[in-house]
Amino acid sequence: MSTSTLVHIPVGGAMVEGMLEIPDNAVGLVMFAHGSGSSRHSPRNNTVAGVLRAAGVGTLLMDLLTPEEDRDYSRRFDIGLLTQRLLEAARWVAGQDATRDLPLGFFGASTGAAAALDAAAVLGNRTRAVVSRGGRPDLASEQALLKVSAPTLLLVGGYDDGVIDLNQLAFDQLRCEKEMVIVPGATHLFEEPGTLEAVATRAAGWFAEHLPTPQT
Repeated sequence: MSTSTLVHIPVGGAMVEGMLEIPDNAVGLVMFAHGSGSSRHSPRNNTVAGVLRAAGVGTLLMDLLTPEEDRDYSRRFDIGLLTQRLLEAARWVAGQDATRDLPLGFFGASTGAAAALDAAAVLGNRTRAVVSRGGRPDLASEQALLKVSAPTLLLVGGYDDGVIDLNQLAFDQLRCEKEMVIVPGATHLFEEPGTLEAVATRAAGWFAEHLPTPQT
């Protein structure tokens, strides 16, 4: 069983919506950073989120931009703004009774991957794990890539040629525990049969391994 709540998160002078779902005995909470032109209603990210919850991981799918802001195309690529929104949402999560004690992770897609890594660099050991799906981690700042301490998994489609190279550039700069996985037969949106399921399974395994507090 999981509890599902529509939440409203203050971010600067704006308010964004999110769907918070926490399974019983959750091992952590993953915040989704959607890519350009996407939202918390993204069918791909909702599919991944469902697999995460089945693995005992809570999810927060949220819009990083208000509907008005999203109409300005340039804002979708404003990594600084997206990162600030993620950080403000992380502070909100830390202040809620249901989520404050849950270890935190980020799942980023497209430009959201860069925002997730920039946010992870700021939060330091408060971020336990990061996963990128078809992301643009190369758009994160070089300083952030060198500073990220959370174990980071980059998932890229085997037919996503240009993005593979950009992920490799970012991967080479990361100094944390890291892995880059090429998903065979997948294009950028992982629309081919079985490819999105492969992403979800890999992501769930990564978060299930790295979110829980290590036993001493």
